[in-house]
Amino acid sequence: MRRACGLLATLSFSIGLATAGPGAEIPREVQDQVDALVVKAYEAAGSKLPCKIGTGGKLHMLRWQAVDKCMSQAIARVDWAEFSRELAPLRPAGVTEADFAAAVEKALVRNALPYNRVFQVKDPKALLPLTNPILRYMPPDSILNQPVIDASGATIGTFAGAYFSEKAGGLVSGTTVRTSLFQYRDSRGDLQVPSARLLLDSFGVSWDLIKEKSGFRLPSETLNLPGAGR
Repeated sequence: MRRACGLLATLSFSIGLATAGPGAEIPREVQDQVDALVVKAYEAAGSKLPCKIGTGGKLHMLRWQAVDKCMSQAIARVDWAEFSRELAPLRPAGVTEADFAAAVEKALVRNALPYNRVFQVKDPKALLPLTNPILRYMPPDSILNQPVIDASGATIGTFAGAYFSEKAGGLVSGTTVRTSLFQYRDSRGDLQVPSARLLLDSFGVSWDLIKEKSGFRLPSETLNLPGAGR
């Protein structure tokens, strides 16, 4: 493990913390219309949820492949083109594209599905793996301060937030690769980050503690909406 440092702050930011700028008032009736469309999108995503997820290993970790597949399939059930077309004309005059996109993001966070609506888990000792997709789609405050357990079964600290790490590269020249990671507070209260970039089932949190928490946020970056995404 290595200590979180100033460089981390320049490379990352908290997931889902889109905020409207000064004076970006969205009328209540528009907010209600946006919420109605967001709820419809979640209904489509959740139409075949929850997914039955088994556990494995001595730590009773939910099988990360099944967890990630479940979320990917849920996202694919949304008609993103239609969702975008219905949202676009709702932007009021005088509200910037970025501020309207921020309002949509807030609606996506506000209506995010609880974990037990997404995953059906019978094992009382189960741990939810902190995979990259789990971190990417969770609302900002989803599992803050929950104990984090590593692959040895040791509690290494408490969850202190998800963030993106960016670097140039990938298969296509000029592209940026973004990885969802997390930080935690150790027993001394210091912020730390895992050394591994591909998390899979290296770290987990107690299913029993987080199962009713808001955990699955549809990704605003999938929308074809000016100002959306990161």
